Amino acid sequence: VQLQASGGGLVQAGDSLRLSCAASGGAFSSYSMGWFRQAPGKKREFVAAINWTGGSTKYADSVKGRFTISRDSAKSTVYLQMNSLKPEDTAVYYCAATEVSGSSWYIRHRVSEEYDSWGQGTQVTVSS
Repeated sequence: VQLQASGGGLVQAGDSLRLSCAASGGAFSSYSMGWFRQAPGKKREFVAAINWTGGSTKYADSVKGRFTISRDSAKSTVYLQMNSLKPEDTAVYYCAATEVSGSSWYIRHRVSEEYDSWGQGTQVTVSS
């Protein structure tokens, strides 16, 4: 599956952004989706994940309560709604797809190596 992320930009602390990730070339409903981010000089880190049905979501502690991941199967798109943005949220955000499903997803959704397809990344910059 090919992924195309969009929606990044420059915002002020406290603002909101919605990232989108459009999937093509695969059966979207069979993929669980995730968002990761990488700040300059830091390792890529898990942000949020949603399972293949959309019935379960997981978040990093740093974004819990502020970010919401969702998916629209009709549009083959996954979203990341980011509210109350902070300067420490500044990073390149990547969407990713994995065929990990079932009970394994609950264990492996945070592991970037489990994701087979990646989007190109979209820059989010939050100024203080």
